[in-house]
Amino acid sequence: MRALAWAVLVPGLTLAAPPQADREPAGSWAPAILRQATALRPEVLELALAAYARAEERGDVQRPRLTVIDYELPSYSKRLWVIDMTSGRVLHEEWVAHGMGSPTGSGGDMERAVSFSNQCGTKKSSLGLFRTAETYQGQHGYSLRLDGLEHGVNDAARERTIVVHPADYVTSERAEQRMVGRSWGCPAVRPTVSRQLIDDIKDGSLVFTYFPESSWLQRSPYLAHAAATAASAPNKVAVSAIPATR
Repeated sequence: MRALAWAVLVPGLTLAAPPQADREPAGSWAPAILRQATALRPEVLELALAAYARAEERGDVQRPRLTVIDYELPSYSKRLWVIDMTSGRVLHEEWVAHGMGSPTGSGGDMERAVSFSNQCGTKKSSLGLFRTAETYQGQHGYSLRLDGLEHGVNDAARERTIVVHPADYVTSERAEQRMVGRSWGCPAVRPTVSRQLIDDIKDGSLVFTYFPESSWLQRSPYLAHAAATAASAPNKVAVSAIPATR
């Protein structure tokens, strides 16, 4: 059924990256990705692939891996996926924390994210497209720096130390209890998988962080084509991914 759902989405959005002899276009992997990641919503994947394709055109992709984080889903659900863009294989499907905000709770409660920021001191998560950078040993252990690619949306990520790191408040047991903890804005993951996950995405892959915030969706340079196409095709499923208000 997921493959059929994607067939509705394809006409409304051009996802293909520039032709390459040894690779498939980014959008062609969608049906296989959705079969592997049953909780990944087609409309979110559609936007993530559109952003990836645009980033490839701009020369922003150094490593063909795409991480998708859907912060509209609750923290007790697996809402992070790592995709190998050369094969369409889903390498990871994981829980991930969101930022608590300052004052505490302004970024979301323990179950749901509600607000995002690019400002230092807010302790909130950021939206948009990031590129992974170098690893380092920090206070949380083996961690991965992120560089935000969207001006005014997430480009302060390095200054804010928004990084991928392990956290003992992200576990399967806590997810079952709906008690996954909150970070200071970082996409924190389970310690048991963090090193492998970080190694799989470090050094120039992309991270797409989603929430249906209309101001970001409508101005993102990586989603401009998707927004324009959705606006011109009101009967396409793609429109649901570009809300007018929120």
